[in-house]
Amino acid sequence: MTQLIGIVNVTPDSFSDGGEFFAPDAAIAQAEKLFADGAAIVDVGAESTRPHATPAQ
Repeated sequence: MTQLIGIVNVTPDSFSDGGEFFAPDAAIAQAEKLFADGAAIVDVGAESTRPHATPAQ
């Protein structure tokens, strides 16, 4: 069975959305939308992986 996975990047420097979901309310709303659109899982990207990014603490 095929399942969809949604991703919500919550870092301010996200390359995919420019930090659109950095605020908690925005991230939660996006996760709810992804579930409503059929995602079985939502992965929260909480640490930047861009080159030279400062690691989360």
